[in-house]
Amino acid sequence: MGIKVAMLIIFFAVMAGVGVYARRHTSSVDGFVLGGRSAGPWLTAFAYGTSYFSAVVFVGYAGQFGWKYGIASTWIGIGNAVIGSLLAWVVLGRRTKIMTQHLQSRTMPDFFGERYGSKALKVAASMIVFIFLIPYTASVYNGLSRLFEMAFNIPYTWCVIAMALFTAVYVILGGYMATAINDFIQGIIMLIGIVAVIAAVLSGQGGFMNAISEMAQIPSDVPLTVGQPGAFTSFFGPDPLNLLGVVILTSLGTWGLPQMIGKFYAIKDEKSINTGTVISTVFAIVVSGGCYFLGGFGRLFDSPAIYDASGAVVFDSIVPHMLSGLPDILIGIVVVLVLSASMSTLSSLVLTSSSTMTLDLLKDNVIKNMSEKKQIITMQILVVFFLVVSVVIALDPPTFIAQLMGISWGALAGAFLAPFMYGLYWKGVTRAGVWAGFISGVGITVANMFIGFIESPINAGAVAMAAGLVVVPVVSFITPNPDKEKIDEIFACYDEKVTISRKRSLQE
Repeated sequence: MGIKVAMLIIFFAVMAGVGVYARRHTSSVDGFVLGGRSAGPWLTAFAYGTSYFSAVVFVGYAGQFGWKYGIASTWIGIGNAVIGSLLAWVVLGRRTKIMTQHLQSRTMPDFFGERYGSKALKVAASMIVFIFLIPYTASVYNGLSRLFEMAFNIPYTWCVIAMALFTAVYVILGGYMATAINDFIQGIIMLIGIVAVIAAVLSGQGGFMNAISEMAQIPSDVPLTVGQPGAFTSFFGPDPLNLLGVVILTSLGTWGLPQMIGKFYAIKDEKSINTGTVISTVFAIVVSGGCYFLGGFGRLFDSPAIYDASGAVVFDSIVPHMLSGLPDILIGIVVVLVLSASMSTLSSLVLTSSSTMTLDLLKDNVIKNMSEKKQIITMQILVVFFLVVSVVIALDPPTFIAQLMGISWGALAGAFLAPFMYGLYWKGVTRAGVWAGFISGVGITVANMFIGFIESPINAGAVAMAAGLVVVPVVSFITPNPDKEKIDEIFACYDEKVTISRKRSLQE
């Protein structure tokens, strides 16, 4: 117990110390929200990766999808690395940095307002962010409860309050830069922790080959492959179609999440884009691939501890049960690993929510003539507000919040992915097309929440994103074209001439 407590104290002290160190970056709105747009490749890549993967992935998704799809759940991690990280950086990174800096936009709703010349779009986008990030923020705490009960036997309430308190300290003190530096430290912990945990768990099962052999003997209980042994060690698992839906939502979904795209706003230069792409992809392979790979062995730990009174599997209890037999030092590493994953995501979410509410909703709409100092103070107050609300929800989550949490990724990505991506590349996107994207994304996910025409919320989110990719261009084609002169001026940022060194170009 002494080892585990000491590790926690050191972890929290470092987080708070980084907040104090980064205070010099919070003298301006750009500094507080984007770190002065000067974050290097390592900070940006780790900030992107740690915002991507939280306790929701390590405890919830790894346990749930590992149980359902076996070793094939590793495909989710591979998809996260290739689609959610590599392609996201290649397709969106450079253009996002150039256009958002040209438009002087600091948030995703601000981008929609400036790119499409519509204050109403900006306000609508900020409301979507507010509504769907709050339950997502609350969900970040959920993966911690069982781990802390297993490791410390202390009330979950104190864990949630302490986590929120320290997150508030370093985000308020240091803004984006404190978040990015802590994300880097937390990312290192996550990389080391996941490798150590996988090695320890497989070792406890007699090694990798023995664990695979035992998994191959478990008959499938999935309708498509029911009774078949070896389904949980097959290439695509017992249910490939639903597995594909999970890959699409958890991978392509990042392209439309404001807390993820915001990392590209803050990146420093060309080299940072290229280097960050590689770092972010490798990070995702190790962390996400490792989480789902570990979860894929969950059925080897089948015991009464993972079932509720009705006999149903409690997916959130699978990974903690897998880890319960580890030595104390490894359990301490796991707790710090999950805390790191959760606090990095939490800090990114509350910073995104507070900046969006301040800059896109309150400024000029509710509060006129907000000075730089007043904007920063307002964002700091809202950081506390969002954390308090998320703690209240996390401590006593009502049913509808739990449902809303499950569809938050689908609603956000369904609404924003297509209008944002097309807006970076295509001059022909119209305001009506963007409104159609917002309505289809939120409409499909919320309607499915009440009507349930798509059985899985995960698949509903994937459908919402796919619908947006079709709806936005179709509506744009049949509605009046945007003002050509204004659009040409916006896209002129891509054609601006710059001089670079020979090592960056072989062009004569």
